[in-house]
Amino acid sequence: MILTSQKIIEEIKKGNIVIEPFDEKLLNPNSYNLRLHNELLELTDEVLDIKKPTNYKKIVIPENGLLLEPGKLYLGRTLEYTVTKNYVPMIEGRSSIGRLGISIHTTAGFGDIGFEGYWTLEISVIKPVIIYPFIEICQIYYCSVNGKITKTYQGKYSKSKDIIISKMYEEF
Repeated sequence: MILTSQKIIEEIKKGNIVIEPFDEKLLNPNSYNLRLHNELLELTDEVLDIKKPTNYKKIVIPENGLLLEPGKLYLGRTLEYTVTKNYVPMIEGRSSIGRLGISIHTTAGFGDIGFEGYWTLEISVIKPVIIYPFIEICQIYYCSVNGKITKTYQGKYSKSKDIIISKMYEEF
């Protein structure tokens, strides 16, 4: 079951959900809009090798916008830091973003119980698109779980403080 806006607020008051900074204007009927921070990483390797750390260049998104280009992969992060206890957090791109051909994740929209940190976004575009800092880019929603919680997320991306490249190379 997906939490309603009223239940999200109740769980924030209990400390089971944290969204910082929180602005009630960003609350939807059953989700909360998260904003894009003002920095991106553009992956620069011609070929990505899962056994090696990825090279990138850091880009600050100017107030007058930044052109994103097809065929490139950008990593961004949410402005909001989230903590989720007792629920499964998930993110999806806003429909207005999708209708511009912008994808905010390739496969990593699923969080685990106990996830804490900024969400790293895997941004790609179908057509050239100009984006701006701090836009409402995606929404987070929360699913209840069935069964006793015996394990929470303590993985390599936990408590992220910045945009994080793939750490798959650590698995080899």
